[in-house]
Amino acid sequence: MIQFKNLLELKNFVGKEIGTSEYLIITQEMINDFAKATNDAQWIHVNEEMAKKYSPFKRTVAHGFLTLSLAPQFFTQLFSVTSVKMGLNYGANKVRFTSAVPSGSKVRMKASLLEAEESQPNGLKITVNCIFEIEGVEKPVCIAELISILYE
Repeated sequence: MIQFKNLLELKNFVGKEIGTSEYLIITQEMINDFAKATNDAQWIHVNEEMAKKYSPFKRTVAHGFLTLSLAPQFFTQLFSVTSVKMGLNYGANKVRFTSAVPSGSKVRMKASLLEAEESQPNGLKITVNCIFEIEGVEKPVCIAELISILYE
């Protein structure tokens, strides 16, 4: 994990790789909970028998937005800024779900700091390139430019 003392130190890190998170196993329970929370219970996500029979993946797959929603958890493994009191999700410039995440997969995220600009009062708007990947698979499952504002 990279520890920054303040937002200026983070801002000076633009253009560099932040790091790679640990792997997280995507369980069927996580997928089911996400389906309930989002009211997206399409069989490809929650019906293991139908997925075995009809899905090209032969098992259920995680929602793309479930994968994306892991970013804040992975960020906590990659960096922190001592002076920051709070952060807000601001949005995304680009999000692509490039491959399915079958249940039981191990997912991790690689992150690089693309941009950082001041945001008043006492904030820094950062854009982070996030690449989500499955253990043992070359092609990423999600690529996203996520924007956050951090406040001191």
